[in-house]
Amino acid sequence: MSVLSVSASSSSLSATRPGGAGGASALSDAERRTVARMQQRDRDVRAHELAHITAGGGLITRGAAYTYETGPDGQRYAVGGDVGIDVSPGRTPQETLARAEQVRRAALAPADPSAQDRQVAARADQMAFQAQQAIAAQATSGTDPTSDTPPPGSLIDVYA
Repeated sequence: MSVLSVSASSSSLSATRPGGAGGASALSDAERRTVARMQQRDRDVRAHELAHITAGGGLITRGAAYTYETGPDGQRYAVGGDVGIDVSPGRTPQETLARAEQVRRAALAPADPSAQDRQVAARADQMAFQAQQAIAAQATSGTDPTSDTPPPGSLIDVYA
């Protein structure tokens, strides 16, 4: 099984106060603005990863894993995250094509796909292209990939 991660990129926002965290009332105006930005980033990162999980369905191999930074208020805020998704081919070209399309949807599901998300989508596009080539090759050779029965005329009776 091949697994890639789709992720939200991390951007450093923390400015922790030396000597530990104080209560919200002990924060300066600048620190309160930093906390507000970190809270928004946390919400954005969690929504981003949830979009991957929702679109990925049964191809998700593990839930969201987050990276955190501590804010000036002493709280941890998610600043990045990733979700594992199975990018292995299916048993048939048709199944591979369907899986590739779902991987692409999952990778691009967030409103703001990261560079890693775009790389996973590009890999899914490549997987889909290869599956389409295999489907076309089967169509021209007259084979039915879902059937165990060989096409007419492909068997020769050697017991004449």
